[in-house]
Parts: sequence; C-alpha cells; structure tokens
Amino acid sequence: MDKISLLERLRNSSRGNFFSTEIPKATKEDEKKIEELVSELESEGKIKLRECAQREYSVYLHGIIKYTIE
Repeated sequence: MDKISLLERLRNSSRGNFFSTEIPKATKEDEKKIEELVSELESEGKIKLRECAQREYSVYLHGIIKYTIE
C-alpha cells in the first residue's frame, strides 16, 4: 500500500468530509507502514485524523478529508 492508494481508500469510505475505515493488516510491519502513511498524509494537510485504533487483525481509522485546491 502506498499514499495514493490509502488516500483513495479513505475517499471511497467517506461521507462528505468524514471517513471511517478498517484496513486489514498481516504483520506488525503492515501496522507501522499504515501509521507512517497516515502521518505523511496529515503532515501534507490532506487529512485530519481523529482516531487510530490498533485492532487484532486491522487498523481502524476515523477522521476528516481536507479538500484543497492545488
């Protein structure tokens, strides 16, 4: 998974500006990669994360997608 595919997944799981999704993970490395990608998207100003919950087999993300004109 890369930043673009993660952002598309968040956009597809959104209602208006809000998104809520669970991303399956297989290993701890997957979990770390997802956290890195989310933090990159936050630092770029594309999303605002409200909740990130580590579950047994997935990572739950909830937040706001920021729409900006580039």
